[in-house]
Amino acid sequence: MGIDYKALGERIAKRRKVLNLTQEDVAEATGLSNNFISNIENSYSIPSIDSLLKICEAIDTTPDYLLLGSVSYSDAEEELRGKINERLKLCNQKKLRLIERFVTWVIDEDV
Repeated sequence: MGIDYKALGERIAKRRKVLNLTQEDVAEATGLSNNFISNIENSYSIPSIDSLLKICEAIDTTPDYLLLGSVSYSDAEEELRGKINERLKLCNQKKLRLIERFVTWVIDEDV
């Protein structure tokens, strides 16, 4: 199983945009060049492990998410997600839309 560098770059760009960060912001936070961040996102360059870890820290994510598209959670986070998921199953479509808007607001406002 090889690493899909195109998907890696797309995940970096997606996460960066969710956080409303520019490539320049990530470059500044990591000590890497803006051009290098752009090249990674466009799969023209392959980051070293050190560079990848710096990017993960700058965009508040994990290497497993960037490399594999999966996220690992702590036991407490996993338990909380399970509880939330069980409660979501009890909601009708109207309540689910309201919850989705609230979650979007929380993420956008960085609450």
